[in-house]
Amino acid sequence: QSINQSINQSIMPRTAVFETSMGTFKAELYTEQMPITCGNFIDLAEKGFYNGIYFHRVIPNFMNQFGCPYAKDSNSTRAGTGGPTPSSTFLGCDGTSHTRTAKDGGIPDECTAKITNDVGTLSMANTGQPQSGGSQFFINVAHNSFLDWFDRSSPSAHPVFGKVTENLSLVKEISNVRTNNDNPLKPIQMITVTIV
Repeated sequence: QSINQSINQSIMPRTAVFETSMGTFKAELYTEQMPITCGNFIDLAEKGFYNGIYFHRVIPNFMNQFGCPYAKDSNSTRAGTGGPTPSSTFLGCDGTSHTRTAKDGGIPDECTAKITNDVGTLSMANTGQPQSGGSQFFINVAHNSFLDWFDRSSPSAHPVFGKVTENLSLVKEISNVRTNNDNPLKPIQMITVTIV
């Protein structure tokens, strides 16, 4: 198989299957429009990074946040502060190699495709600092256009890299569970994330 065939296959739309303790949902990944962000996500998912992590922040009519390695402990006070292994590498869906930051495993900010933070979209979480997005992302359960990197009504800049295509009702159900400081009282675990 040639390198060009491999790259062409990697930029084809891919699907992520999220098996949680509450059920399963699927999302299309925007590999062509967001090759860096999707490549990072696919790399982490295929290495099992997300398996066993709990949703650490769910807010009705807003979003569900997930992907912090510290949230393997559902009661961790550090949940929301972790990311991938610093200085680790991954392959973008366009075939380019990238190195995560040495400080916190952040990736380049891919503010290129104007895709709004609409209901069901997957979007990169970050601290507002450059290259601070890494493994954490959120799933919008409302149209949060003020989070768009191209919306100047707020300083937020969260690039969208996919959208739920099956079982959005489960994602909304997750956002409505009882919480304490936005952390689900009954922990919700990501059992596996599989890329197909």
